Amino acid sequence: MRKKRRSSGLFAACLLFGFAAACPSGALAQADQKLTIDIPVKLEKANVVFDIGKLVLNGDMPFFIGDMDLLATDLKDWDVKGQIIAVFHGDAAYLVLNDEAYDANRHIQTGHPVKTGNPYAKLLTGLMEQGVHIELCGATAAANHWGNADLLPGVKVNTNAMVRVTQLEQDGFTLIYE
Repeated sequence: MRKKRRSSGLFAACLLFGFAAACPSGALAQADQKLTIDIPVKLEKANVVFDIGKLVLNGDMPFFIGDMDLLATDLKDWDVKGQIIAVFHGDAAYLVLNDEAYDANRHIQTGHPVKTGNPYAKLLTGLMEQGVHIELCGATAAANHWGNADLLPGVKVNTNAMVRVTQLEQDGFTLIYE
């Protein structure tokens, strides 16, 4: 049952996120092939911090979204205690902006016939609903003249991303650099 769900999950990830690297050309045909796990992983506790300072895209999709979703799902399914924190800063920080601030940051002018809004808002909100804590670097926010009202609901602001990541690592969090 678990293997069947995983292969359908890979198929769904291929369709939803378009991960070319994760979905080689024969992925559909390979979905039913047997997979043997050589190194089973069990966790009792997992505290993880994602350092998201550079925006890496696969097409138009930020690559880390699929990674965080998979990790959050696995930890929940395996009943692992702990938390996931995503610290946004640098050129990836605008992803946590609300629709109006996102359009302003991406230079979609008021009166422009096409307002995009933040296309990642629902995905990030979904991650927060899974228990992922999303933080924005206060230094990045100040440099961009963003206030708390410019952020997606639920996004917290820390003093400084590098100091926060350092603090979390010293507190025993595992760093994932995206």
